[in-house]
Amino acid sequence: MQPLFLALSYFAHLVATVIWIGGLISLTVFVWPETKRVLVDSPAIYDFLARLRKRFVPLTNFSLVVLVFTGFVQMSANKYYDGVLKLDNDWSRLLLFKHVAIFGMVICGLVLQYSVTPALERASILRERGKGDAAEWEKLRKREIRLTWVNVSLGLAVLGFTALMTAL
Repeated sequence: MQPLFLALSYFAHLVATVIWIGGLISLTVFVWPETKRVLVDSPAIYDFLARLRKRFVPLTNFSLVVLVFTGFVQMSANKYYDGVLKLDNDWSRLLLFKHVAIFGMVICGLVLQYSVTPALERASILRERGKGDAAEWEKLRKREIRLTWVNVSLGLAVLGFTALMTAL
């Protein structure tokens, strides 16, 4: 494989990782807590978070596509890669663990994107109009927070597995 093509693949992979996992961690650790602190229970908090999601989700989805493509390029160029599900060495086993963690992130993201977030947005609108069920909204909010932290943990696991693979 051409070194320039492989270098471009590494670059795109790193940028996509920063957008996906870095963005997720930044939003979870910095933006969400400060937004809650500043806006407290203001209806503006829901509008702000919905707008933030609408900007962030397309970037993360595109990053996932880039990660899959560049990951295949890098995997096929690696001297430790022996083939699909050939777990003959530590690198291959770590790659499997990394892929399981990524799969978990994708599942969390899909549940958030297509189930929890739309339900939470509907519940927030109803709550703003005084017609919503506060208990249902709180249940959805807790589910969103729990899934987001699982996603962050899986993202950190992906980075950890990557670091171990690189060290071999």
